[in-house]
Amino acid sequence: MNIFFRRSLALFACCTFLLSAQAQHKRLVWSDEFNYKGLPDSTKWSYDAGGHGWGNNELQNYTVRRPENARVENGHLVVEARRERRDSSDYTSARLVTKNKGDWKYGRIVVRAQLPAGKGMWPAIWMLPTKWLYGGWPHSGEIDIMENVGYMPDSVFGSIHTGAYNHVIHTQRTKGKYFTDLSKAFHVYEVDWTAEGVRFLIDGKSYFYFANEHKSSEEWPFDQAFHLILNVAVGGNWGGKYGVDTSIFPQRMLVDYVRVYQ
Repeated sequence: MNIFFRRSLALFACCTFLLSAQAQHKRLVWSDEFNYKGLPDSTKWSYDAGGHGWGNNELQNYTVRRPENARVENGHLVVEARRERRDSSDYTSARLVTKNKGDWKYGRIVVRAQLPAGKGMWPAIWMLPTKWLYGGWPHSGEIDIMENVGYMPDSVFGSIHTGAYNHVIHTQRTKGKYFTDLSKAFHVYEVDWTAEGVRFLIDGKSYFYFANEHKSSEEWPFDQAFHLILNVAVGGNWGGKYGVDTSIFPQRMLVDYVRVYQ
């Protein structure tokens, strides 16, 4: 098979998947447009709280219903990391979750956001299983729609973690994209998730596809409901690899909307 034919076949398969997924995932089933003011809508969002490092030696204390860290204003959700002492942590932030208020098996999850900037920042838009059907992390899976670390201000990453593919054993499935305006402009971060695979897109353009190998839950635990998480971490094993610039705070992730289609 010549190179041209192989590339044409791959392009055809990619386009076929996108058209099929878009045909399946057109019905809006959940959204927050942030067209109100005050605390995030409690019928849609809950909070993960605490300052115990979150398995990554992170430095922030996640707070609950504290507008300094999570609020809606000017049509945007603001997730703000601040340099301030709380309990045993030197920073505060927020980690918003849709668990038991927005849980989906398959769909198109779309988030338009502008990221914080500065060494030590670690914003993320991601998904975890709601019931952990195959056991604790990483066996029940993780879908990272968008991650960025402040010491790489021009790069965002989409990643998959499973029992067989995860960063602890250096087998995670991931890919990055280069942008020059992540903290100055909004971009649309998206996954299109079907029974056959998870496709990652930015601004409507596909850049990474993780296929269902049809082996076991160790390779594909993504046949159960997941929920969405929006957070801004400070420091940690990845975000704090080169330290934290204490002069940059406060830093914000702005979210214009969250939309889920099935």
